[in-house]
Amino acid sequence: MAHSPERKFRCKGVLRFAFAFVCVCLVGYVVGPTLFIGLKNKSTAWASCPPCFCDCSSKTDSVSPPDCGKHSPDVKALKKDIVDLLSEEIALQKIVSNETLERTSAQRKYMKRASSYYRKMAEKCYVGVETCEEGRQRAEAELEEELKLTALWKKRARELGWKDSKRLHNTS
Repeated sequence: MAHSPERKFRCKGVLRFAFAFVCVCLVGYVVGPTLFIGLKNKSTAWASCPPCFCDCSSKTDSVSPPDCGKHSPDVKALKKDIVDLLSEEIALQKIVSNETLERTSAQRKYMKRASSYYRKMAEKCYVGVETCEEGRQRAEAELEEELKLTALWKKRARELGWKDSKRLHNTS
């Protein structure tokens, strides 16, 4: 039983609407919090700003008089707090840099120790290789000498009438 064309069109329309609704919700979920945070920060910034105790009725060239807020205890406390925060931040940066320097120094010492250990092991290896090479060269020289002596003795034995048993078996 096939569906009518009208029903197919309604199903597609419902699906499109649902898809669009889901997309709008996702965009709101992703972008919404950042917008609300921005609005919230602006509203709290205006609320936390202390009122200025200035006589602004006199018209001057500048927007605010130079001594505006000078006598406010909040402004003085804010300036002291900024100085304290900056000095505390500098102290923390010194501590972090000293810790980093100590860690780097310790790692450098470890690397020096490790490199000297591996250098010693490499020197031992080189000495071992040289010793083995010298032994191999000596063994080759002795083998050559032994082969010469063997050839000499075989030659003398043949001259005295010795016959090789291997030759007898190979010729038959």
